Amino acid sequence: MTGWTADRIPDQHGRIAVVTGANSGLGLITATELARHGAHVVLAVRNTAAGEEAARRIAGDVEVRELDLASLDSVRAFAAKLAADHPVIDLLVNNAGVVLLGPRRTSADGFELQLGTNMLGHFALTGLLLGKLAAARRSRVVSLSSITHKNARLDFDDLMFERDYRAAPAYGRSKLATTIFGVELDRRLHAAGSSIVSTLAHPGLTRTNLTPRAWEQRGRFGQMIARLGLLVTQSVEQGALPQLRAATEPGVRGGQFFGPSRLWETRGPVTEARLSREAADPAVGKRLWAAAEELTGVSYL
Repeated sequence: MTGWTADRIPDQHGRIAVVTGANSGLGLITATELARHGAHVVLAVRNTAAGEEAARRIAGDVEVRELDLASLDSVRAFAAKLAADHPVIDLLVNNAGVVLLGPRRTSADGFELQLGTNMLGHFALTGLLLGKLAAARRSRVVSLSSITHKNARLDFDDLMFERDYRAAPAYGRSKLATTIFGVELDRRLHAAGSSIVSTLAHPGLTRTNLTPRAWEQRGRFGQMIARLGLLVTQSVEQGALPQLRAATEPGVRGGQFFGPSRLWETRGPVTEARLSREAADPAVGKRLWAAAEELTGVSYL
């Protein structure tokens, strides 16, 4: 398999990078490669013991900090401590996420857990760190989308999926919301004349631990599905390349979206990916932004 590889990442010395969910899967590979190329990487993780174990496996300059994106109190505490310790932040990779296949669950703030973690937690985190990102030269924010966003639809009358809850559509909705956030952030940064670049990426179908773990919780049938998934997914190293390219390639423009190029964007070399019509709609972006500000209490741009 040819195309863009992590060896093309330019020197990252002198840069401060924050990667959420960096103790495993895509986040661990992303943090590892950024550190390998010289960045100081903050591993923002819910489980600090797992984060410390990941840090021992990374050859480079890293630190571990606790962040639970399902709790706005945790997001605020993390952002305040990070801002106090680092005068600038050059890169924020909003990588962390949850996948549910069981009953509806809620975050500490009462949000549907997938939307609350995957989008609203990152919305709040980005807003709270925006000043530190603005203090850096040509900083970037990378939002992690999914091919599931293409078939999802937002229901602004029931954003939290309180009616007729189904886990898989709720996950797709959370990733559509994340995608809309990344695109709308680019619009607002551009309108404000900011040098911050908002980019997006998705990993196609990748062998992370999120979906297999969710399936395995559903007994023998779920375990069989998890094993079958190994046959149709690409490696986590390959799956991390779109977000690494979005984070590091010189000349990346705000709003660019990267993903795999083959088999309906499920696998293969990295290329520019396609947004769904709803994800690209400015009216939807404006409406979701207003809802996110009201829900999180974080306002910016």
